[in-house]
Formats: sequence, structure tokens, C-alpha cells
Amino acid sequence: MIESKLNEEACLSVVMPAYNEESTLASVVRKLLSVPRLLEIIIVDDCSTDKTGQIASQLSTAHPQVSYIRHEKNAGKTAALRTGFALTRGEIVIVQDADLEYDPEEICEVIQPIIEGRADVVYGSRFLVRKAARVLYFYHYLANKGLTFISNALTNHNMTDVETGYKAFRGEIIRNMIIVSSGFGFEIEVTAKIAKLGCAIYEVPISYYGRTYQEGKKIGMKDGVVALWFIIRFNLLCSLHSSFRQIPQLPSTDSRARSLVASKL
Repeated sequence: MIESKLNEEACLSVVMPAYNEESTLASVVRKLLSVPRLLEIIIVDDCSTDKTGQIASQLSTAHPQVSYIRHEKNAGKTAALRTGFALTRGEIVIVQDADLEYDPEEICEVIQPIIEGRADVVYGSRFLVRKAARVLYFYHYLANKGLTFISNALTNHNMTDVETGYKAFRGEIIRNMIIVSSGFGFEIEVTAKIAKLGCAIYEVPISYYGRTYQEGKKIGMKDGVVALWFIIRFNLLCSLHSSFRQIPQLPSTDSRARSLVASKL
């Protein structure tokens, strides 16, 4: 039974897109190395111009769980994720930003619904139940809530934070997904496609230690406008069969119930 195996073995692949994160990359990796069930960390350097690549290379040499690949041309976060997902081997795959906005110590809570057999996909929500969260830009908050609302209207889901950086998946789901958006389009694209597949989606509360633009934050209002087009494109102009190379087989209700009982024993 997959869920029993997940409880016992290294099963977690972490995909980390990185662009000019020399000041935080090593700290994030050190935290990730202590996460239970860790199988691998895949760092995808999106053609950084600082020492990110050098640091990533050193980390991969020092730690067998760490792999490093570099894009020779900057292609954006979604392209880096696409590269990383293709290299994963884990039964569970999670996205981890290379900055310190999301705390790796909370990964166990994010993936727990998948471990228990309840969920196929889990989003870490910054708004579900307020934990530690830095007070930052009001307009970003409004944009996030607006994009989440419009996305929910088309997916018929009641999610609270589609733009969250913490997203965990059953490995076969994300490895089979055909990801075609650019820039920061991944968040909207993946939400639409897991909805089409009929995944069991959970949200869990997480902390959020956001950065200012002066500290290196990269997403802007232009990305929010592009996200509106992506919501329409991937919800209304994209079919299930064009979303996946091979349609993943999801667990039945009965198998989920058996897995949940087994995880409690």
C-alpha cells in the first residue's frame, strides 16, 4: 500500500527554483536536509547572475540528496519548476522557494494529508488560519484574494490561497502534467489542471515570512494581470487530455479510507 510505504521510507522530492538567491539558498537547504522522509532536493538555477550557482554546486557536492541543474538562459519560475519536476523520483513532490518566505519546518504538516491517503494535492495557505505572517503590501493581498476568487469561480473550489508557494503533489500527478505557462503562471495553471483531474485537494495553514522588493521580492502587479489571462486560458480553453501526458489514476474512496485507517495504526 503506497501510504504505508510513505510512512516508512524516504519519499519526498523538493523542487527549488532559484534566481539570485545567494544570501538565503544555503540556509534553506540546511533546513530541508532535516525534513523527515526527504529523498532529494533538486535546485534549478534559472541563470542567476550572482553566486547562487556556485553555492548550489557546492551544496550538491557536499550532500548526496542535493542535485543541481542550471538554465543557460533566464526563463522564469515556471520553466525552472518544469525542469525540476521532470527530474523528481519521489512519491510526493513539493515546491520550495529558495528564499526564506516559507519555513521548511512546516513541510511535514503540508504533506501529512497525502501521507495519510486523504489528499492528492495539498496547498499551504497563508490565510486559512493566521499563523506567523509578516505585514506587507495591501495591494498584493487584494490581488491575491481577487485571483483566488476568480479561480474558484471557474474551478468551483473554495480555496483560500491559489498563489501560495507551498504546493505538494502525488508525484505521478505533477510529473504527468503538461506545464506550458511562463513566468509566475504555474500557480494558476496547476490549480486549473488539478481541478479538471478531480484531485482530492486539501489546504493547511502555514506561516509566511514575506520579503519587500528591496529585500529581493520579484513578483509584481504585471504578473497579476497576466494571471487573469491564465485563469481564463487554463480553465476555459484547456481540456483534461491536453493537460496531462497520461491521465493519472486517482485512488478510489474505498482505498483512501483503508489508507487512512492504516496510517492511524
